Amino acid sequence: MKNDKIYPEILSMVLITQVSEGLKADLQLSEEHTSCAVITATIDDFVFLALDEATKKADVDVTYTGSFYGGNPNSSSKLQGEGIGIFAGKTVASVQAAIDAIYDFYDSGLIYAVSCNDEDSIAYLTYTAASVGTYFAKTMDIPLGCSMAYLVGPPIESIYAADAADKASNAKMVRFYTPPTETNCSGAIFIGSQSDCTICCEAFGAAVQEVADRPIYNR
Repeated sequence: MKNDKIYPEILSMVLITQVSEGLKADLQLSEEHTSCAVITATIDDFVFLALDEATKKADVDVTYTGSFYGGNPNSSSKLQGEGIGIFAGKTVASVQAAIDAIYDFYDSGLIYAVSCNDEDSIAYLTYTAASVGTYFAKTMDIPLGCSMAYLVGPPIESIYAADAADKASNAKMVRFYTPPTETNCSGAIFIGSQSDCTICCEAFGAAVQEVADRPIYNR
């Protein structure tokens, strides 16, 4: 239904206490990494946001992330979901601490998509991170600890909504994901003050809803 919150589901979380030497290179682990864990979930954005959160709570490195083609409704196996992430540490304890941080983040209910229509066929996801960890700092080339607005939605809607978000506050757009992505979505990353990032999220969501309500211009 319209305005429903669509929460992610963790589909799998596995711990490898001692990674084999044969797998380390392919999993992009360094020699100092002894243990790693793998996560999949129904919403890839949750995977990315949760992994960044884990880097703030545990001594781990995110070594691989990816989205599966087509998105969760088109998963080819039960535990595939929409996104995958691998994180590694020097000790089992550090990886376990990261797993605990991810579960805490999951249980907080902070991450969810918002439905824009009764069929839940149009939805967007926005989140303001008060401070980013090492994963986003490295992959987005943004300052460690800065505030970030994470915005994602369907292709057409996100183009319109990213423009609205850019105009709504003094936050800076540092990345725009031109459609189609692996999951056939689009989105943007903004950095700035926490309040400006929150304004970006609000403007983005309102603009996606506007397109969902009136998809064809001047008709």
